[in-house]
Amino acid sequence: MHIQTIDDDTFARRHSRGQAGSRGSLWAGRCLSSLAVLFMALDGVAKLLEVPQVIAGTTELGYAAGSVFTIGVIELLCVAAYVVPSTSVLGALLLTGYLGGAVATHVRVGNPLFSHTLFPIYVAVFVWGGLVLRDARLRAFLAGR
Repeated sequence: MHIQTIDDDTFARRHSRGQAGSRGSLWAGRCLSSLAVLFMALDGVAKLLEVPQVIAGTTELGYAAGSVFTIGVIELLCVAAYVVPSTSVLGALLLTGYLGGAVATHVRVGNPLFSHTLFPIYVAVFVWGGLVLRDARLRAFLAGR
């Protein structure tokens, strides 16, 4: 009796055949992911630098000014996990939680729906859409194969 071992590369080849997508979808995924990363990274860096406008905006949402730096560190750690290919799904999950908190905050303060409250959802669509378009294994997993 022979037991075959399957490594990650074999899994990726086996599940990406016929579903690797076109070069266009790969590049579309990279573009969506890049836009999400750029936005989140700039926001995180602005929090780390404690830009006065960022502190003012955060305090208007009901958070203490002293929490801005910590929120920026958390945001950038989530972005870093998303950018590293081996932890990109974990990073997407962490960013989803982070962005969910932003939605809850905007609901709590009564901000407008489409421009403020749903904006984090738009970013999450870029995060997950980009990841699904560029990762054949994730597509295979989501398809139940």
